Amino acid sequence: MDFAIPAEITDYLAELDAFIEREIKPLERAHPQYFDHRREHARTSWEDDGVPRREWEDLLAEMRRRADKAGHLRFALPRELGGKDGSNLAMAIIREHLAHKGLGLHNDLQNESSIVGNFPQVHLMHRFGTAAQKARFLDAMITGEEAVAFGLTEPNHGSDATWLETTAVRDGADWILNGQKRFNTGLHRATTDLIFARTSGKPGDARGITAFLVPTRSPGFEVRFMWWTFNMPSDHAEVQLTNVRVPDDAILGGEGEGLTVAQAFVHENRIRQAASSLGAAQYCIDESVAYARKRIVFGKPLATNQAIQFPLAELHTECAMVRGLVHRTAWHLDRQDHLEVSDLVSMANYRANRLVCEAADQAIQVHGGVGYSRHYPFEHIYRHHRRYRITEGSEEIQIRKVAGHLFGIMGKGRKVE
Repeated sequence: MDFAIPAEITDYLAELDAFIEREIKPLERAHPQYFDHRREHARTSWEDDGVPRREWEDLLAEMRRRADKAGHLRFALPRELGGKDGSNLAMAIIREHLAHKGLGLHNDLQNESSIVGNFPQVHLMHRFGTAAQKARFLDAMITGEEAVAFGLTEPNHGSDATWLETTAVRDGADWILNGQKRFNTGLHRATTDLIFARTSGKPGDARGITAFLVPTRSPGFEVRFMWWTFNMPSDHAEVQLTNVRVPDDAILGGEGEGLTVAQAFVHENRIRQAASSLGAAQYCIDESVAYARKRIVFGKPLATNQAIQFPLAELHTECAMVRGLVHRTAWHLDRQDHLEVSDLVSMANYRANRLVCEAADQAIQVHGGVGYSRHYPFEHIYRHHRRYRITEGSEEIQIRKVAGHLFGIMGKGRKVE
């Protein structure tokens, strides 16, 4: 592995920076209410169960439209979808770079909206969809005409997804779905929900779970309420499915193979979450160093105190180590099946997500009272990235996966390098 960042990626980062200054920053400055300490109030429709305000999402849509027009939004997608076949390594470097620039319209945290799109559902549709499903959904999902939510977690089951209680039973040419979903992301505007339900086997079996594309306007499909979370606005719904009927062609990825679809989703997200968390962590560290150098206490810069220097030096060192792991893992992902390096993906994800929380907390401490205020971005960074230690598999689940590979309990016996 060549440890130098490829020149074409470095050049592309400069191109993205120029695009942000030319197209995105003016748009951001025209709507200051969304980018200061009032952002939760401005972005959130409190009277409508805490979902994002339409005006805020319209602004995000305009950002994505400009990015798509400039050829950036679809970077990671296949060329047949208008993308550039962007590699996992390129995406990791780009997502770290964008997060390292701090909060802004170029890379909003609330709903993973960025000038370079992540599109995990699009990748799922491209990989597992039938010809008819691809024709209907693929381009429409990219442009926003169709929005597909993700319904795996349930009130009684999260990381233990093979024990989910939602069922789908055949009824002639159709399926009848019953059950509940929790933290069903994206349902405030979704036209379709990707629902995972058991169609065969017994609780705990990996096979027998099927993924269904369920129209959100189906009779018996009810969004009961939105969960108000640590970071608002919320797009996380509690869903009740009561005798919801869908045709056989609503299955994505084959009957009984839904767990493969779900695993592909989390693997697409985990390494990119890690890269974003790494970039945000480095931002917190860099801002703290700059503040400590100019802040005068007891007649000298705050930065002269080892109590300030040492914690930031340790965090900076860990960023360097995690960066090496993220880049190496992304490089491997570009060369072999995701499941072959799933332990490396888990290592990178849980360490980076924990790191950004530590860095944001330290930034608040270094900045003192103003760091605790909403006039500075650190509390917002902490609140957002704290969820990554739970979503896409909690960090305990990820550590268990690493241990499983280490002790030969799971994986394919890949030797520790």
